[in-house]
Amino acid sequence: MMDDIFEEPDDANTPLTEEEKEGLIPSYISTRAELNQAEQRNIVKAELWAQSKKRNPLDVTFLKNLHKRMYNEVWEWAGEFRKSERNIGIDAYRISSELAQLISDVQYQIDHNSFPPDEIAARFHHRLVLIHPFPNGNGRHSRLATDILLNFLKEEQFTWGAGDLTARGDIRSKYIAALRAADNHDYEPLMKFVRSGR
Repeated sequence: MMDDIFEEPDDANTPLTEEEKEGLIPSYISTRAELNQAEQRNIVKAELWAQSKKRNPLDVTFLKNLHKRMYNEVWEWAGEFRKSERNIGIDAYRISSELAQLISDVQYQIDHNSFPPDEIAARFHHRLVLIHPFPNGNGRHSRLATDILLNFLKEEQFTWGAGDLTARGDIRSKYIAALRAADNHDYEPLMKFVRSGR
């Protein structure tokens, strides 16, 4: 029964290792729906904290703390970098250095107006997803971190297609396709998607 909770609905999700599955904190959870609800309640608290004041997400410690705040009531490993390889993301041993490089690059882009703010934020989001620093929750974490970055830049938050990106369907498919286009240095679909659905 417990394995059913961790069934992944598509190949864009990050499968958990057996050890990571054992890090589930609430003992009452027996279905995927209950897991999703518990995570969402935790994430809402993190969003309220994140929006309580202007914060700069361009810091590795901040990004780890944000993930911890998003999942600390559900997963023991919340805020810890993954230690195993995934179907998505870079080699685990490169996570710290790649995050530091991402932060440096984005700070340079901001300081030198290399791109418009929306494009800086979309590129930040894409690279954070591509790095995939955590065992799970990377998409939701990177979207919230990106919204925090937009707030820091005094820009309006993205609409993210104005739908549920965690559920299978057309909006999620468009989002994944836009991320995959960005993998090939084509950011136009992602730029359109992040402001669509109003």
